[in-house]
Amino acid sequence: MVSRQAARLLADTPAIAEAHFRAEAEPYDARLRPDGYLNLGTAENRLLWDLLEDRLAALAPMREGTARYAPLHGTDELRERVAALLSGSFGTPLDAQDLVVISGATGALDAIASVLCDPGEAIVVPAPYYGAFDTDLGGRSGARILPAPLSPGDGFRLSPGAVDRALREARSAGTTVRAVALSSPSNPIGEVHPPQVLAELLRVVREHDVDLISDEIYAHAVFGGRGFTSATDPAVNPHWAGRTHVVWGFAKDFGLPGLKTGVLHTRDPQVLAAARAMAYFAPVSTATQETLAALLADQEWAAGFLKAGRDRLAASYGHLVALLEAHDIPYAPAEAGFSVWLDLRRWLPGTGFDAEERLWRQLFDSAKVSILPGGAFRSPQPGWFRLCHTVDAPLVAEAVRRIAAHLEARHDPANGGRS
Repeated sequence: MVSRQAARLLADTPAIAEAHFRAEAEPYDARLRPDGYLNLGTAENRLLWDLLEDRLAALAPMREGTARYAPLHGTDELRERVAALLSGSFGTPLDAQDLVVISGATGALDAIASVLCDPGEAIVVPAPYYGAFDTDLGGRSGARILPAPLSPGDGFRLSPGAVDRALREARSAGTTVRAVALSSPSNPIGEVHPPQVLAELLRVVREHDVDLISDEIYAHAVFGGRGFTSATDPAVNPHWAGRTHVVWGFAKDFGLPGLKTGVLHTRDPQVLAAARAMAYFAPVSTATQETLAALLADQEWAAGFLKAGRDRLAASYGHLVALLEAHDIPYAPAEAGFSVWLDLRRWLPGTGFDAEERLWRQLFDSAKVSILPGGAFRSPQPGWFRLCHTVDAPLVAEAVRRIAAHLEARHDPANGGRS
């Protein structure tokens, strides 16, 4: 017998996680396993290791102090170096004392939601949104996630009006909302939110007297023409900085998801103290913190690495969209991140999200390509899929070839085909 909370977490385990591990267990290899799976469902940047390998190998070996306990909310050295990095990126000086280092961005999201919300209270999130927000923000805190549906007509761009409607509807229903949460740049859309839109969103949040949680884990993964603006930048947030909480981590920008290191920035003293206490349950190892602090010690190297990463993302994105356009597969243009939001509505084998799931399973089981269905991101409309392109270009090309062949053979709208 397990607790009700444990049973709820087990019930929420997504099928897409199973698909990830199955695809990773039997990966495609042109020579050794030509019928293997192609995993374009996981947001890992596998284009960076050659830039990291020598740098990591050159770091000092472990010392005796590495085996000791470190501050559970992060060492002074790591927090100072992260603050220096993010101060330049976020457009405002960050105090290292306002940072909490914790096990992954997941841990940071869990901590801030648990600090802000009692069970049953709500967080409004523009939808579609990162599918794990349901668990990351609500799994342990007991918070309810209320989607604010965005419009497919403009490619699901962030709309402060949609957030305002969701907040007003929640209030009318008697629901206590504690925060609005968003990913910036957005996941799965890849939008870099314009400064004026962020400023309007912050006006809405302030008007409703709720906090803002901004997941900025893709802050340095911007390759489009518009520069990144943090929600904590005074240019867009002159009045609500004390109620704005930013999450960042090393998983995306530095291609190090396995090191499970996230950062929470907050200027609210009570929230900061509570988040530090939460870090007791999810600390980052001393060895990992030393490695990351050493990685950031050379600021010139870090800046060059991040630029090279953006250049590679731009090339990878350009390669993918050329393939999609060659196969006449529509998509929403992206400016950042690792993925593209595919529009496969006209190939759905039926209507509704059940048809979307059937198409997803067909692509996985028959074409052996793992991409993620829009329902996993709480898309307001069925038929959209997230495809991650940050793997070797030949793998992306083979995956798109398989997807296009499957769509043409099984769901050719010209022939009225449905399966």
